[in-house]
Amino acid sequence: MPTGANSKKKYTYVWVSTIILVFGIFAIYEITKRLKDGSVVENDRMSVGSLQRELSFIVADGKKRKVPEFSFLNQDSLLVSDKDYLGKVYIAEFFFTTCPTICPIMTKNLVELQNTFKAYDEFGVASFTINPRYDTPIVLKKYADRYGITDKDWHLLTGNQDEIYKLAQEGFYILANEVEDAPGGFEHSGMFALVDKDGYIRSRTDGNGNPLIYYRGTITEKQGVNNEGEAQQITMLKEDIKKLLKEK
Repeated sequence: MPTGANSKKKYTYVWVSTIILVFGIFAIYEITKRLKDGSVVENDRMSVGSLQRELSFIVADGKKRKVPEFSFLNQDSLLVSDKDYLGKVYIAEFFFTTCPTICPIMTKNLVELQNTFKAYDEFGVASFTINPRYDTPIVLKKYADRYGITDKDWHLLTGNQDEIYKLAQEGFYILANEVEDAPGGFEHSGMFALVDKDGYIRSRTDGNGNPLIYYRGTITEKQGVNNEGEAQQITMLKEDIKKLLKEK
């Protein structure tokens, strides 16, 4: 028969265990509820997505979306095509050198990725200018020098504007337009597309199983969250680049 002291310890243990169990059930319920109603915040998505072993393909009309063929001049006046990126994991973006708003932040984020993966020959970046009339190879070269773009597989690409816009809108489904009233005269997305070694666009999925498709390029890791409450996704992108680099 238990003594008074032992009995007290026993009931205390049972009481504490019950509290832990109740709070555990409540926490699981809350997480499940937030996933179902889509209220998971960006940082939650990052944590959930980090558990994925493989990244999703982006499927349209029953087919995996692959980057279409392209061929443009880079900052060294060399012709670069989609074939030059085969066998590499790369980030694709659309920008212009005189952009007064988001492009400088996007470029700084890409330089951060460049420096993170500088030891990997299989990593690259494709930066397509949406103002090719101004952004000649000479202008792009000066831009590269100003921001510390040194990776041999980071090509700043220029060429026919219609072809670049078609690539953005029909190839990547990324906004790119010449708009007179927009800052700098052009309207474009601040998103990055992640492309695997075979040329397919890839991403992790959110808590509901939907692919994110793009990664937010307009917020730095240091900033964390912007004024609209949107979280940075550069940390997420680093994780996903590593996953694709490990794929054969």
